[in-house]
Amino acid sequence: MGEAVLALESDTFDALDLGLLSALEVDGRAPFSRIAAVLGVSDQTVARRYRRLCAEAGLRVVAVRDAERLGQDQWMLRLRCAPDGAAVIAEALAKRPDTAWIGLASGGTEIVCMTRPRRPGDHDDLLLGRLPRTPSVVEIRAQQLLHRFYGGPSGWMRKFRALTDEQIAALRPAAPGTEGPVRLEAEDAPLLAALERDGRATFPELQRATGRSESSVKRRLAALLGSGAVYIDVEYRSAALGFATAAMLWITTTPAAMHSVGQALAGHEEVAFAAATAGPSHLVVTAVLRDTAHLYAYLSGPLGRLEGVQHVEATPFLRQVKQLTYQGAAR
Repeated sequence: MGEAVLALESDTFDALDLGLLSALEVDGRAPFSRIAAVLGVSDQTVARRYRRLCAEAGLRVVAVRDAERLGQDQWMLRLRCAPDGAAVIAEALAKRPDTAWIGLASGGTEIVCMTRPRRPGDHDDLLLGRLPRTPSVVEIRAQQLLHRFYGGPSGWMRKFRALTDEQIAALRPAAPGTEGPVRLEAEDAPLLAALERDGRATFPELQRATGRSESSVKRRLAALLGSGAVYIDVEYRSAALGFATAAMLWITTTPAAMHSVGQALAGHEEVAFAAATAGPSHLVVTAVLRDTAHLYAYLSGPLGRLEGVQHVEATPFLRQVKQLTYQGAAR
């Protein structure tokens, strides 16, 4: 990363809120008492700030299956749609458990969506079955993700550097004695469904949701988190922190520069996600910025100066429809 540090620009939230978000990014299931001790405030203050972030910034703590660790394919879709159909299609895609990061772009005529097929055939069902039969879909472009440079368990919030290394170490959950194999079992479904709704669900709540003993739930969750098959993530509206603009960047590089450019992008403070792709562009990036002037400064500055970058297509989001998991009725 460069020497500059992202600064909070919000009339509603302050450095303590930023510290709380950063703490949850380190360990989303950390008790408020531990977070409070690290931040130097009371438990009640942390609980109050947490509730306000949920109400006013859309904060949610949820479990996410790490498709890359699980060896599952991921695809980035670009759907060009008739203007009157894009919002409806985006909402329908949001309800699918195998989609994430859905946004409306290009004035509302394009949907950008990440798909994470969970079972063989899910990808074919979506790309070869459902979407081509949707009248409002004019064009489908799909790019497979090949390698993640940034994102997933590495959250964007850490780029604010709101916590010291010592605070991060104090919050980081203890590693399990032995890491299990990176896989999910059929009986994990109720546990994961509960955690995808609320990643901070208590063990008694998880016991009721799964019908398993509390000790069994604790062991299995520890194994899933320890293996990297699942991680606890946070989502929130970045606009509440003063970063109102988000854009997908489709970057073409020389083949030899793909890896070095991807590594450099991972260090850019504007980058929340970066991956190599198979398709028309070599890299796809999610950039989070304060405004359109910041987007221009990033494109013409840090990104434009990277050796090996040949072409960049920027697609600003008009509206974000889904981040990590669907907030509707339980699946």
